[in-house]
Amino acid sequence: MKKNRLVKILRKFHKWPGIIIAFLVILFASSGIIMNHRNILSSVDIPRSLLPSDYHYKNWNLAAVRGSVSLGNGTSLMYGNIGVWETTDDFHTFRDFNQGFPSGIDNRKIYSIVNFKDGNLVAGTHFGLYKRVRQSALWEKVKLPVGEERIADLTLKGDTLIVLTRHYLLKSTNLGHFEKTQLPPPVNYKRETGLFNTLWELHSGELFGLAGKLFIDALGLVAILLSVTGLIHFFFPKIIRHKKKRGKAVSALHSTKRKNLRWHNIVGYIFIFFLVIDIIAGMFLRPPLLIAIANSKVRILPYTHLDSPNPWFDKLRRVAWDKYNRQYIFSTSEGFYFTDESLTNPLQPFKIQPPVSVMGCNVFKQVGDNVFLVGSFSGMFLWNTHHGLAVDYFSRQPYVTPEGVTRPIAHNMVTGMIVKNNGQIFWFDYNRGALSMSAHSGMPSAGFPVMPENILNESPIHFGIRLWRYIPDEYLNTL
Repeated sequence: MKKNRLVKILRKFHKWPGIIIAFLVILFASSGIIMNHRNILSSVDIPRSLLPSDYHYKNWNLAAVRGSVSLGNGTSLMYGNIGVWETTDDFHTFRDFNQGFPSGIDNRKIYSIVNFKDGNLVAGTHFGLYKRVRQSALWEKVKLPVGEERIADLTLKGDTLIVLTRHYLLKSTNLGHFEKTQLPPPVNYKRETGLFNTLWELHSGELFGLAGKLFIDALGLVAILLSVTGLIHFFFPKIIRHKKKRGKAVSALHSTKRKNLRWHNIVGYIFIFFLVIDIIAGMFLRPPLLIAIANSKVRILPYTHLDSPNPWFDKLRRVAWDKYNRQYIFSTSEGFYFTDESLTNPLQPFKIQPPVSVMGCNVFKQVGDNVFLVGSFSGMFLWNTHHGLAVDYFSRQPYVTPEGVTRPIAHNMVTGMIVKNNGQIFWFDYNRGALSMSAHSGMPSAGFPVMPENILNESPIHFGIRLWRYIPDEYLNTL
């Protein structure tokens, strides 16, 4: 008797929450399959006007802007998730500067632009490196000697272009030939990686290569099938009762209902273990569970996608050439490291570092001898690499490493920074948009224009990333 009662309780528990979340599961699974093949579907967009207000740009928010570069004579380029835009009147009006990039807003996701020699502009995007002669009307793809062409950062070292991918450092003096360098391991190197990164690749299937991604795609289809058959099972009795009242035959409907339930149960029994594992991995990629694992390290699993002889595989994020000390400084998923000009000695970690969110460093700019401005979803900091001091830019208080588990984001969620031709500096908060560096962090951005219609009209959303985000989620936007 108790067993039957327990079964009834479990059935109700399975039924009602299942009905509520089935529609969300269909969205999550569909968008997950699309995200697993982002490059194939990078040209497909959705107008922001069709989505809830949380997805609408307001005051350059939502990581619209990452940075700017001055071209001289009052001309500047502003870039970020909105692509590249040219301004000749100190950021009041803008001209589309995206000609030559493949169609689709995802192909205009710009991480860095530098003004290289011989009039060449160079842009690092999510899908590769592009060049454009200032007098030319088009960006052109530059072939790189690497398999994964996602660009993490660009900088200049004299007359040499430094290109940082997620795995390697490349050097070039003419954009025709690139010297590829695998960075040496850090001191006291351990073959470990972030638990967040491991769970991310497990959830997407990338941990096991193409076969793993295809298996996760299949799990997504299974989740959709279970949701649809579950909804059919829920609504069929109502349809049958309605038919009976109208005096119509229902035997065929009864047979369909039984077959539907049978296949719902069979598929569920076969895949339940894999679905649970994938769901648990996905739960840890978002707050609140993300907080518990944000800084955790685990050993690299043998024979997986992360099992690479490269100690910096998928760990490189930003690079700066410190001309005062003749050294490279790297922002990585493991923290900040430096090494000499030869790039042959083990990378050394800085003893005292500013905090950087798990989503990466969005501002990394040298502002003086041994002084860098570092911004991420963890805030904005002035960092003196020589004295080992990090100061919160807004509160002017020294940073003290907190104890225990902390939130992976701060109040000031820095996504970018620009310098206007008149010397004014503005930074961009993910939620609040453009803010003046000279004002308190919560004050409005006096002097910065509203987003013009031509940028708003040309800045849709890549549907593969956003379908699943009807529940607002700022944490994965910069990945």
